[in-house]
Amino acid sequence: MGRKRGSRVPPRLKRAAERFAVWRRMREVGMRIPEPLWRLASRLAVAYGVCRTASELGLDYYGLKRRVEDQTSPAHCSAGQPAFVELPASTLALPDECILEFENALGSKLRVHLKGGAIPDLVALGRSFWNAES
Repeated sequence: MGRKRGSRVPPRLKRAAERFAVWRRMREVGMRIPEPLWRLASRLAVAYGVCRTASELGLDYYGLKRRVEDQTSPAHCSAGQPAFVELPASTLALPDECILEFENALGSKLRVHLKGGAIPDLVALGRSFWNAES
């Protein structure tokens, strides 16, 4: 593929490209890429980007992208590593004073200064802020 002059291929991508080349020379016609090679390509795509990895390894961009998305989806998280942990409010030590800042993708900010023990529904406040049209 057309590489820019001076662009260097990371060593990990070079080694993976060599593994794919060896597999391609040894495979039978019509044989699918083995799962270990797909897993390697997916890990490299997370590190170096789907486009660059697909190009260096001679893979279909959309096929690799789909595998990376499947690998990084919430359903793929292992049972030993929770994505979210909720702490009961009774275990939290409440500070006398607290400042929270919300910021949306457009750069709008909402600053909430809390004093005392009363805590408003911060989830609802955040949702209404992020869903508001700026």
